[in-house]
Amino acid sequence: MENPLFSIITVTWNASQVIAPTMRSVWQQSCPHFEHLVMDGASTDGTQRLVADFPGVDERLVVVSEPDGGLYDAMNKAIDRARGRYLIFLNAGDAFTGPDTLERLAQLAQGDPGVIYGQTQLVDHSRRVVGMRHLTAPEHLTAASFKQGMLVCHQAFVARRDLVPHYDRQYRFSADYDWCIRVLEKSPANAYAGPDPIISFLTDGLTDKHHRASLMERYRIMCRHYGTLSTIVRHIGFVPRFLAAELRKRSRRG
Repeated sequence: MENPLFSIITVTWNASQVIAPTMRSVWQQSCPHFEHLVMDGASTDGTQRLVADFPGVDERLVVVSEPDGGLYDAMNKAIDRARGRYLIFLNAGDAFTGPDTLERLAQLAQGDPGVIYGQTQLVDHSRRVVGMRHLTAPEHLTAASFKQGMLVCHQAFVARRDLVPHYDRQYRFSADYDWCIRVLEKSPANAYAGPDPIISFLTDGLTDKHHRASLMERYRIMCRHYGTLSTIVRHIGFVPRFLAAELRKRSRRG
């Protein structure tokens, strides 16, 4: 497929324990107009073989396995290789919520929006849905929306390739937040996929494991895009939301 509608990008590194649900959700899609780029960081656990031999894959699968400088370096490499009109970053362990997800997104793509986005549900390692993401994607999205935090999960943020920059690698854990804002600043219009979730997000990803460092980076990114004073004032209002999120996490663990 010379010019697919979607480039689905999956970054992996020793992901053999979590990659199967991701692969299954991609290759069961009823919409065929995609390529699947798997950017592997030279895994040593057989991830590459599991991906290449996964049932149902065909020439739309491209696997690149080589050392990289981390998650965002791999994503930048994928941007350079992608041929799709829209980019979807679906990390190892994450999945589309149903086989018709790409069909839903393809219908919205007919209007040629800069960003197509939707809701995200959280799943654990048993693929049990444990709830919705604590931030809800709004029906109307602009760059200013992200003053309230990352309202749209990165995996549920489908960006037109001609608008996307490289990820800024000065940020180790939250470059996706900065990236989404920069895309939205250039996007002429955005399309909402509705209240039903389009992505299942595995809850113990890289950002979850480095939560405090991620929050500090997001604060810096907010200051960069929205100004320091307004960011400080806004963070005072974030305190109740932060406490509520911590209570939800503890209740899921308990």
